[in-house]
Amino acid sequence: MDTTTKNLISYPAETVNEAAFEALYKLYFVRLFRFCYSFVHQKESAEEIVNDVFLRLWEKRHHRPAIVNPQFYLYVSVKNRSLNHLRDNATVQTVEIGERYDEYIRFDTNPETILLDAEGLQRIQAAINQLPPRCRLIFSLIKEDGLKYKDVSRLLEISVKTVEAQLAIALRKMAATLQQ
Repeated sequence: MDTTTKNLISYPAETVNEAAFEALYKLYFVRLFRFCYSFVHQKESAEEIVNDVFLRLWEKRHHRPAIVNPQFYLYVSVKNRSLNHLRDNATVQTVEIGERYDEYIRFDTNPETILLDAEGLQRIQAAINQLPPRCRLIFSLIKEDGLKYKDVSRLLEISVKTVEAQLAIALRKMAATLQQ
């Protein structure tokens, strides 16, 4: 994260500007959207929740202490809002993400995967989609979003050993799928 973007969350409100906020939004929106979508399974609701988190962050920038770990703060905020949304809309039926996968959800967020040929990318995506939901979420948070094991553990309220085990299972299953 560059210094300008980090200023938005980590430093006093006097250093915050719209350019920094826009940079933060662009940096994290897709990641947070994908994370939120894994909870709510609805594109519109996920977009609204993530946008609400950013809006609240902007509105409260003058009334909060500095945030030590901005990435973790954003993920926890999105998780909490997602859970609140699910609680408040308990009658809404959810659908597995694999059934509703659209082109707007991009799992290839780093340059290396973008360079892969279309067939290889489809095979990798198919392998990821075959993972159990919790395993897929943990894989995504660690390998695609770059969160630390400890942060994922705190975020999902599970032990670090469980995170390690789930990631090992994900990698083993993906390797088996890709070798076929």
